[in-house]
Amino acid sequence: MTNVAANLPKIVRVIPRNRNIEALLLLFAIGINAFELSQVQLSILEVLNPEIFLYLLPPAFLAVILHGIMRLRASEADPMILPIALVLNGLGIAEIYRLDLGTLANGGTEVFGVKQVIWTVIAMAVAAAVIIYVPSHLFLRRYVYVSMFIGVGLLLAPMLPFIGLNINGAQLWIGVAGFTFQPGELAKIALTVFFAGYLVTRRESLAIVGRKIFGLRIPRARELGPIVTIWAASLVVLVLERDLGTSLLYFGLFIVLVYTATGRAIYVVVGLTMFITGALVASRFMGYVGGRFDSWLNPFTQANYDANGGSYQLVQGIFGMAHGGLMGTGLGGGIPHLVPLAESDFIIASLGEELGLVGMFAILVLYLLLVSRGIRIGFNHPDDFSKLLATGLSFVIALQTFIVIGGVTRVVPLTGLTTPLLAAGGSSLLANWIIIGVLLRISDSIGGGNRTVNL
Repeated sequence: MTNVAANLPKIVRVIPRNRNIEALLLLFAIGINAFELSQVQLSILEVLNPEIFLYLLPPAFLAVILHGIMRLRASEADPMILPIALVLNGLGIAEIYRLDLGTLANGGTEVFGVKQVIWTVIAMAVAAAVIIYVPSHLFLRRYVYVSMFIGVGLLLAPMLPFIGLNINGAQLWIGVAGFTFQPGELAKIALTVFFAGYLVTRRESLAIVGRKIFGLRIPRARELGPIVTIWAASLVVLVLERDLGTSLLYFGLFIVLVYTATGRAIYVVVGLTMFITGALVASRFMGYVGGRFDSWLNPFTQANYDANGGSYQLVQGIFGMAHGGLMGTGLGGGIPHLVPLAESDFIIASLGEELGLVGMFAILVLYLLLVSRGIRIGFNHPDDFSKLLATGLSFVIALQTFIVIGGVTRVVPLTGLTTPLLAAGGSSLLANWIIIGVLLRISDSIGGGNRTVNL
């Protein structure tokens, strides 16, 4: 008996407590996704049929496989990230399936649900590959500038002749043999790696070097050079690719990482001033940006409502969310297909109508939990590169969510970004599941892989 008591601490350390917690949360997540799909079928078809398993089982099966892989390869990884991602992804599939049923009922043929399931399986398989084949994320420090060139190349790929595609007024896609992809989604990961690696080596000079003016230490011109360069690159994206959201995402990511690395608020003030100034100037000289601002400020005027690329989509989304009210119409009970691109850009408006304000708050809480776990991983990690990388990847999800939901609810001008893990789109799903995989790998390495992330 004494030997058992003496060996109890060793036995406890062997048991993967985080994975047991994750297993329970995954069962709960799969149950939520099954309930959502069942409600969709009962509301629209008024009967449950086996088609539900096509949308439920593949993501659930991959989640169980990913959980098993982490028991073997990343037993100390954060236990909440995978279940939260599965709930969000499953909710998106359920709403897209609901929109498909509405499309078919109205005589349409273009559906997205099966494609979303296929892309979900591919994306989760890639996340599993990250866990299996990347024993340590620290190898990325050797490829900081390679990541920069890859990120910039992916960012500018839609401008290439023959393969670059202009869809809905934005030059963000490439197309090869009928297959379309948005390379900017992967570019945000590569650029996050570059920013994290660059700032680790320059944090001291950015933090303590500079001249004091009125008690405030102002950085030297050459230390502001990277900020100016990224600002200029974001304006190039805005001008050439006609996408305000992507421009804001990359510049905001860099400013947040600069602040995280240095702790100096002056960089945030300077960065925000530069971006707002650039956006206002662009709104005066670029009709596309000016139209977005005008539709944002005055969406209910008849001229903006009727204009090509005007506020019609935004207003329809607002009317849909107003129709949902506090509790929503229930999945399958609304008419979200009246909003253009309800399955992608405006899936938040679709969910807002059918889940109501309460459901929207629940979705926002899930994103808040996901981002907070990522930031917690960053702050708990003893390695500076890991700290910046985890914080940057988490902020990518946070800022993209804010930009999309803020655009749909008229907090900020509408952009062409997609809601992470919810919206239809293979490139977005792939990029966000890679982020999930990297965050899990980083969290497993906290304390040399022997320390859990406390709940």
